[in-house]
Amino acid sequence: MMVNPVDPALSSALADATEKALREAEIRLPSDVLAALRRAAAVERDGIARREFENILENIALAEERQVPICQDTGVPVVYLTLPPDVALSPAIFEGIREGVQRATTTIPLRPNVVDPLTRKNTGDNTGTGMPAVHVTPGDRLTVTVLPKGAGSENASRIGMLLPSQAGDIPRFVAETMLIAGGKPCPPVFLGVGIGGTFDMAAALAKEALLLPVDTMDDYEQEICDAVNALGIGPMGLGGDTTALSVKVKRADCHTASLPVAVNVQCWACRRAIVEVER
Repeated sequence: MMVNPVDPALSSALADATEKALREAEIRLPSDVLAALRRAAAVERDGIARREFENILENIALAEERQVPICQDTGVPVVYLTLPPDVALSPAIFEGIREGVQRATTTIPLRPNVVDPLTRKNTGDNTGTGMPAVHVTPGDRLTVTVLPKGAGSENASRIGMLLPSQAGDIPRFVAETMLIAGGKPCPPVFLGVGIGGTFDMAAALAKEALLLPVDTMDDYEQEICDAVNALGIGPMGLGGDTTALSVKVKRADCHTASLPVAVNVQCWACRRAIVEVER
């Protein structure tokens, strides 16, 4: 049975789920992210870097204890929505998510980060033209996944239209991205890499890669991660063994004459949370 596309109950449920997911993401890191930080801290050899890890882990503990956001830059809201077959994609869906972001801005609270790109006028509630960014895919359940994205890491992200003959240069391209970024994105970082598709698809793949579990890497991901860590940028850019905690890669087929590659940088606070919508 198709759900009424203007069902106010559905819109309200989506608002509740969005607010709940943002609260979880902003205050508590996922277990795989926390485990990656603890592993890196345990093997770090540089004294200053070890102290930076201690600061990071203390920050995480205090945020959960006090129920406040992990970072003062609570980011912009990026939302991934899965829709089961019985739920129609309608304006009410987007209104529910928008309401959830507006609520979260007040209740968590979130720093109002969303501004007009030219006038820089602040919208005041983290919504506006194109915000929150909502990506919709089919699924078995109605879920809301949030990926708050801070500016320090997002500004360090990069895309390149490589030639097909440059496939072997991708690890170097990713490492070069971090070399340019230095300490600006608050390393140690998590890197989402999108390979293939089109110009815009590569960027979308790179961001989606940040939703993947970070506790394992395949050989190719490990190769890229090793190349980044060889830079020695270290925690907060002060030097050390760990510049990247994990690299995750998503791929798509592409045109025979092109090789789009995107790197979406995420700081050590790889914030994400998923909530199933109750309906």
